[in-house]
Amino acid sequence: MQKLIKGIHQFQRESFVPLQGLFEQLAKGQSPDTLFITCSDSRIDPTLLTRTPPGDLFILRNAGNIVPPHGAGGGEAATIEFAVAGLGVKDIIICGHSHCGAMKGILDPDQLVEMPAVAAWLSNADSTRRIMKENYSELEGDRLLSATVEENVLVQLENLRTLPSVAARLAKGDLHLHGWVYKIETGQVFAYDVVSSQFLKLTDCDPPVEPAVQHRKTNLI
Repeated sequence: MQKLIKGIHQFQRESFVPLQGLFEQLAKGQSPDTLFITCSDSRIDPTLLTRTPPGDLFILRNAGNIVPPHGAGGGEAATIEFAVAGLGVKDIIICGHSHCGAMKGILDPDQLVEMPAVAAWLSNADSTRRIMKENYSELEGDRLLSATVEENVLVQLENLRTLPSVAARLAKGDLHLHGWVYKIETGQVFAYDVVSSQFLKLTDCDPPVEPAVQHRKTNLI
């Protein structure tokens, strides 16, 4: 805790003053361009990853970067609806990451016996579990986990489309969806490419995911 308190003092002395004008404007309201949905994992910092200042990203985080489908209820739907219908974001990114503990739980539910709340939450990714079981039986270890991370991003993009506020904006043509995977150990970000049905380096390609996602036997990143 002392480390956090020291950090606050350092922020107030060194970071806030140069940005005081920005924060004074932000106090009047926010108008972020992007909703960034990612995992709660402490190793991910969306603003550090994208080098964005305060006010640019509206961020939703939970275990496994999961978007429950329409009708499931919960704070995720409310947060997304506010970002899309209230704030008018133009882009939504769902960003998975390497070494994801939630995806490990999907692959091995037995490790969640003592964490029933986590197990119940991850039931929102049952489609991911089923896809992996029926289509990736030849994979194991890190390769299986990497494929699970990717497929889960695609599943959550599909769930995102079921939310009425998102569906309405997609039909209007002024909202774009993106699927990303962040590799912690290299700093690389991969984006889903609808043409190749693969995750490609973001430096090579960053197309929005407009057509319905086609699940595929992935070329692992």
